[in-house]
Amino acid sequence: MHPAWRPVTRPVAVRRRAALWAMGVLTAGAAAAAASGLRLRGDAGAPPGARRPPATAEVTRQTIVDTYEQAGNLGYGTETSLAGRIAGVVTRMPLAGDRVTRGQAVYRVDDTPVVLLYGDVAAYRPLAPGVTGADVRQLESNLAALGHGGFTPDARYSASTAAAVRRWQRDLGLPQTGVVELGRVLFAPGEIRVAALTAGVNRSTGGGDEVLRYTGTDRRIVVLLDVSKQRLARAGVAVGVRLPDGRAVAGRVERVSTVVEQPSGPDAPPETRIETVVALADPATAAGLEAAVVTVVFTAADRRDVLTVPVAALVALAEGGYGVEVVDGATTHYVRVEPGLFAGGRVEVTGDGLREGLTVGMPA
Repeated sequence: MHPAWRPVTRPVAVRRRAALWAMGVLTAGAAAAAASGLRLRGDAGAPPGARRPPATAEVTRQTIVDTYEQAGNLGYGTETSLAGRIAGVVTRMPLAGDRVTRGQAVYRVDDTPVVLLYGDVAAYRPLAPGVTGADVRQLESNLAALGHGGFTPDARYSASTAAAVRRWQRDLGLPQTGVVELGRVLFAPGEIRVAALTAGVNRSTGGGDEVLRYTGTDRRIVVLLDVSKQRLARAGVAVGVRLPDGRAVAGRVERVSTVVEQPSGPDAPPETRIETVVALADPATAAGLEAAVVTVVFTAADRRDVLTVPVAALVALAEGGYGVEVVDGATTHYVRVEPGLFAGGRVEVTGDGLREGLTVGMPA
């Protein structure tokens, strides 16, 4: 044994500090900074080979994963507000929970429909001959899908577009103007589900006040994370989901955005949170759950194919740093190690002569 590699003590109490465990990674330098959590006790001068440790463990080679769990709400995702821009009186409203597909009326004003069409660009202006843009292309794609084609969808509102719009307006019982007024269509990425009604029949509309709120029809989990946990939530990252019945299913982060929550009290400041939307890998796994609180398991860090020992096997060395007491038959000796990732009661370690299958002491 190297003369400087004499353990200060046989037993060492290693305590996880909440901040370090939340981060998931404890480097050798961070471990030294945590030395105040190690209490030096026992006979510092006893030769290591003079006795066997009270308990032992094995050096294993494995993948070590540190996770972070956060509750989330399983439902249909974030609600979107629909403003009423067609002037008149609301004459028909859907029911909460109704689903609306392309070409169907979302609600009716003066007994004329406000229609759902598919597209990623929200309706923000009237569409008329001479207008160009992505919203024109998606309007033309919808007209073609509804059987009012006769042209190749492009970004220009042409005479052919206007003719197709008039045919579409005739089928809907609308004035055949060839112009799509602002508010006549709702562009959404796909089929929608009515989440809540905020206006009712016989109410005047048209000033931009909210009429209803809607979501998509696929199940989504919405998780609010502290800003300090933003590194965990990246679009496309795989996560685990634990359902209320205990089943573990797979999910993936679909979208991440920053939201500001309004304070609950008059003197409380607004709080910034990270809204993370998680999609289930198999939506059928949530069948029968209209809404539920689930647990989302994020991977904070992982290290693959590394040597690990129990955290309690670490001992503090006299010259600083950490080591493990290797049991070799009836004798023991100490090996300096560099701690890496802490997770699940074990720690990643590297050191000269350290290998899988070695037996190490567990100080009392």
